[in-house]
Amino acid sequence: MPSHNAPRWYFGWNIVAAATVLTALTVGLRLGLGPLFLPMARDLGFSRSLLSSIVAVGMLCYGIAMPLAGWLVARRGTRFVLLVGTAMLVVATLWAVKARTPLQLLLSFGILMSIGAGFTSPVALTPVISRWFHRRRGMALFFLSTGSMAGIAIMTPTLGLALQYASWQATLLGFAALFAAVTVPAALWLIRDEAPPDGDAPLPGAVPSANPAAPVGQHYTLLQAMRTGTFLKITLGLFACGFSMNLLGTHGMPMLMDHGFDATTSAFGIGLIGLVAIPSTVLLGRLADRLPRRKLLAAIFCTRGLGFFALLLAGSALELYGTSVIGGIAWAGAIALSSAILADTYGVRMVGVLYGWAYLGHQMGAMISSWLGGWGYEHFGTHWVAFGLSGALLMLAAGVALLLPGRPAPLAAGLERPVSHPPRADPAACDRSRPSRPVA
Repeated sequence: MPSHNAPRWYFGWNIVAAATVLTALTVGLRLGLGPLFLPMARDLGFSRSLLSSIVAVGMLCYGIAMPLAGWLVARRGTRFVLLVGTAMLVVATLWAVKARTPLQLLLSFGILMSIGAGFTSPVALTPVISRWFHRRRGMALFFLSTGSMAGIAIMTPTLGLALQYASWQATLLGFAALFAAVTVPAALWLIRDEAPPDGDAPLPGAVPSANPAAPVGQHYTLLQAMRTGTFLKITLGLFACGFSMNLLGTHGMPMLMDHGFDATTSAFGIGLIGLVAIPSTVLLGRLADRLPRRKLLAAIFCTRGLGFFALLLAGSALELYGTSVIGGIAWAGAIALSSAILADTYGVRMVGVLYGWAYLGHQMGAMISSWLGGWGYEHFGTHWVAFGLSGALLMLAAGVALLLPGRPAPLAAGLERPVSHPPRADPAACDRSRPSRPVA
């Protein structure tokens, strides 16, 4: 008989909710630049290549800030990092709206704002969620992906709508005010680094997870972990993820407009991807704790890659919306699954710093796609250079994901098949059981 004193609501879900909203705002700004791109270029007199280069530098700074954010979270706490990041983002916005030269926009919009966004990114929030959740870690981290998709789904059309009535400067100022109004209270009253020792401990009769909660690689040092095959494969997958997500966020709307779609249809087509991905991530989050993560990750990369080719070939609004719906089903989850695999493999002690370094690969891909999207179109007159490469990289990432170490899913009703002898060692798990040797 359950105790009447047992808590009915686990406080960790409050942290997940706050982190999801913060992620929606941060990612919405970083990956929802499409509506702002052309108005900024026209108002400032910048070419697509010049503005693309500034955005590319910003994406690199966003990635560089993440290992620093993970390091600061481990030493000063999540609250400190979120508040510092918010202050930097607000100051950068006030500076950016006054910028008139490439150098001013680079320093404000490109560098300072990106560092502030990096401090409020999922990298800063992943360690606290991993600490609060063990049994349902995959599902909890997937809500960050839900926030990312909500950011794209909401911010892209919202920015497009705001730009019909206000300048890009006023739109950015409004966003900064909203960001501070949400982030500061959440950091002060909801985010708690001190988690219960057993987290969300398994309940009696609960279905066992297909992914082990106890990491086998937690004895690694940081450098040893970064030299293992698992970490390098995760980083490669995140590179393809960042390349594709930022390419779509920055150049997706200009690409669709160049293909004959009007601004409203283009913005809705991009936003629809994120809109469909919101309920999809909830389902994927449940599957992430029941199915082998590597297979789910490979399926997401493969579907997304095919979606990029379909997006290039869309010739009507119906084809565009159909592609957006199908692609949105598997658009999210790569980042959540990657961070969950890192936490499973190396433990929550290093997950913030490791995730930050792996996410730097994500931002390297974002930086290259930001530049290539503008440069490729101006020099070749086609978007196939950047968007075709993105599809190919995602298909490659799908194959690499299948090489990650993993365990089979539990059988029906949560019952494991009984064995009368010890299972044979899995060669694919070798890089999780011992550090790799230094390269001569």
